[in-house]
Amino acid sequence: MRRLSVLIVAVLMMVMPAHAGKLNIVTTVGMIGDLVSEVAGNRADVSTLIGEGVDPHSYRTTRSDVILLGRADVIIHNGLYLEAQMEELLHKLAKKKPVIALGETLPKEQLFASDEYPDKFDPHIWMSPALWKEAAENARDELIRLDPEGESEFRKNAAAYITRLDALSDYVKRSALSVPENSRVLVTAHDAFGYFGKAYGFEVLGIQGISTQSEAGLLRIEELVNLLVERRVSAVFVESSVSERNIRALVEGAAARGHKVIVGGELFSDAMGAPGTYEGTYIGMLDHNATVISRALGGNAPARGLNNRLGAGS
Repeated sequence: MRRLSVLIVAVLMMVMPAHAGKLNIVTTVGMIGDLVSEVAGNRADVSTLIGEGVDPHSYRTTRSDVILLGRADVIIHNGLYLEAQMEELLHKLAKKKPVIALGETLPKEQLFASDEYPDKFDPHIWMSPALWKEAAENARDELIRLDPEGESEFRKNAAAYITRLDALSDYVKRSALSVPENSRVLVTAHDAFGYFGKAYGFEVLGIQGISTQSEAGLLRIEELVNLLVERRVSAVFVESSVSERNIRALVEGAAARGHKVIVGGELFSDAMGAPGTYEGTYIGMLDHNATVISRALGGNAPARGLNNRLGAGS
């Protein structure tokens, strides 16, 4: 840890871009990286620190991360306390170069307040394609400010991406509405799906709060087991970046009470799928989630999703 601290100080004293020409942009999570890549197109090189299956709430920077951040022309992160362990470093770097918290560019009235953290908001804005569309527009405007010569390309790229987001939103809505109304109960490992629930009419219940750093007590698990049994909920969901342990406890607890609950599938909450796959893109991530949720809870979404690409690899 001491060596990492020394490295951070050294990088802060010598902040220099890796190369001239294209913007060198470093992003924190895959969803932000995907969005920025779509909008920036060929005018930037975009890299992402936090990869597949990794929880950003607890992620701590490595030596190589610090070097990448130091060499970046621009850093774009989600903000809203998602990258909680990185905040101090990001604030220090913001004194030397542009550091953009994309989630914090959205109007506060569109965000959910957090009961866990005073003056903080639910950071999982990508769960709503409508909010993500606004984030794309804000990313476009930030890139234009940083690289005015690229304005026409940024506007063209953003418009094409937003058209795809609109199609995604329509599909997610159709999938959600195909689930019987009394079955629209979404139980997950942590409370990452609040924006999804509000947008598409699901009651969302997480074992942990909006951060995976919050504790999941036995009382909370018992409360959810009671709910599963009383309301005859048929499926619960694991997450790719969170341990399955607590979800398995729900299934076992319901079984002990004589009610069968299945694991309806694995959802992408705080990280996308594998790089190079459809699910490794933001649109593929949400397509997957909407399709899995709908089919597990009695809806009729097609098995291969919106673009007939789910499970197809690249």
